[in-house]
Amino acid sequence: MNAPLRLNPRIMLIHALREAVAPIHAAFNANWPAARIYDVLDTSLSDDLAADGSITPGMIERFRSLGSYAAGAGSPAGGTDAVLFTCSAFGAAIDAVKADLAIPVLKPNEAAFRQALDRGPRIALIVTFPPALPAMATDMRQLADTTGSDLKLEGCIVEGALDALKAGDAGRHDALIADAVRRLPPVDAVVLGHFSMARAAGAASGATAAPVITTPDSAVSLLRSLLAPSISSTGQPYDAA
Repeated sequence: MNAPLRLNPRIMLIHALREAVAPIHAAFNANWPAARIYDVLDTSLSDDLAADGSITPGMIERFRSLGSYAAGAGSPAGGTDAVLFTCSAFGAAIDAVKADLAIPVLKPNEAAFRQALDRGPRIALIVTFPPALPAMATDMRQLADTTGSDLKLEGCIVEGALDALKAGDAGRHDALIADAVRRLPPVDAVVLGHFSMARAAGAASGATAAPVITTPDSAVSLLRSLLAPSISSTGQPYDAA
């Protein structure tokens, strides 16, 4: 029997970058403030992936441990309702967590990818963390196969943008992303592939006629549809009348 829906579900967020924390908090505050969100941060994950060059068995086990910890967080009367990973480069490791847990486990990009494919097959996927692109492209192609989309994926790495953001130069981060978007061929949608890139949505939208899709807002929307389809963002049931 499924557990009853709660007005204020408890959602654990697992981050590999500090820069991902603020964007997803902002997305929840704007779109679903009633949800109770909590953070698990391990910045060594992104550094170790960059050093290893691919997802290793050891990395998968680390993710399984993180998932088990997040799922078990909370009191017996108020345990975790869902886990959202905000790190875009770890698809295979997150799949292992999905297989382990009975509660919803979301990859950071799956909702954004669905929204993009609804717009058409020509998708631009913009990233600022180079090791993320292969795994994300694989995830999008697999999703396109399940939906019957004739995906034409344009992957783009914006070199220097993440370094600028980490150094506190958010303006340069946004400008580099906008410049990369401006140079894209015609596409049906642009996906800003990392949670940390959401702040550049306005600049990117000004550089293209295509819709720009951010991952935090898409993820919050999907979680609401899974956990509280009949509950408003404030935590009150919708009036059926």
